[in-house]
Order: sequence, then structure tokens, then C-alpha cells
Amino acid sequence: MATELTLSVNGAKQTVTVDPDTPLLFVLRNELKLTGPKMGCGMAQCGACAVLLDGKEIRTCITPVSGVAGKQITTIEGLPALWAQEKSLSAAESETTLHPVQQAWIDEQVPQCGYCQSGMMITAVQLLSKNPNPSVDQIKDAFTNTPPSPHLCRCGTYAAIIDAVQRAAQAMRGEAR
Repeated sequence: MATELTLSVNGAKQTVTVDPDTPLLFVLRNELKLTGPKMGCGMAQCGACAVLLDGKEIRTCITPVSGVAGKQITTIEGLPALWAQEKSLSAAESETTLHPVQQAWIDEQVPQCGYCQSGMMITAVQLLSKNPNPSVDQIKDAFTNTPPSPHLCRCGTYAAIIDAVQRAAQAMRGEAR
């Protein structure tokens, strides 16, 4: 039975009419047209569908939409606004500014196919919010051992991901590279 739910996605209130058990991923992609989160494994084991829920990574492929009402959902599309808010940037500045993690991914030329990268960036944002200067081992741990499960990249861009997280950390601390 479809129910009307109000979600807070990337700082905006969104009303959707869906079955409460519908996976959040389907609502984000099909109803709200946010294509950053991807369907990978469908079992929360690969990370392609990751978003932040109140600042913590979740896997949207197994999260019922009814469980996120009233909480802040941030997809990769919302990372620039998140950064702009954190840095108190003007509306004009926030329109032209990427989150440092996104910029580092570009600068380090991380993606090959790019399919898993939005989830990888979500994890990097969560890590850097808790640890502004992670070691290589801490970065590896965040992507492989920290729940919900490891992030998988079939292209094998793991070394570039580590470099990008380190670059983003420097940028977020205001250090030049």
C-alpha cells in the first residue's frame, strides 16, 4: 500500500508516495532522479549504493524508505552543498564549488569506469568528518573493515582512492599540495 512520506534529501524536503518497504535506492533513483547511488549487488555488500544518513554511511539497496523519514539523506549530488554549508559559502560560491573529496577524485583521476565511485566518495567524506588526517592504514580500514561492509571496485583503483583521500584531507585542512 503506497504511503506519502516526506524525506530530507540533500537539504531539500521531498514528498514521495511509495510502499514503505521500497528500498531507498529505488526512491532516490526512480522518484527523485538522483543517479549517484548505483545498484550494485543489492545485498549491501559492495557500496555502490552508499549515501550518508545523518552523516553516517548506509547502503540504500537494503534500507526501507520508511526508516529514513525525518533524517538527513546526503547523496553524492549533495556533497557540494554540504561543504558550502560547513564553510559558510555564499549561494553563488556553493553553485560552483565541489566538495574537496569530489575535487580530489578528479585531480587524482581515480575512476576508470566510475560505477562504484559515488559510494567510495561517501565513505571518504564520512572518514574525513571523523578523522581529518587519516593514515594510509586508517583509509584502507575505512574502505575494507568498517561496517556496513567493504567497498568493492572491479577496476582496482584502490591506490588512486588512497591518494585522493589524502589530497582531500589536505584540502579540507587548508593545506596546499
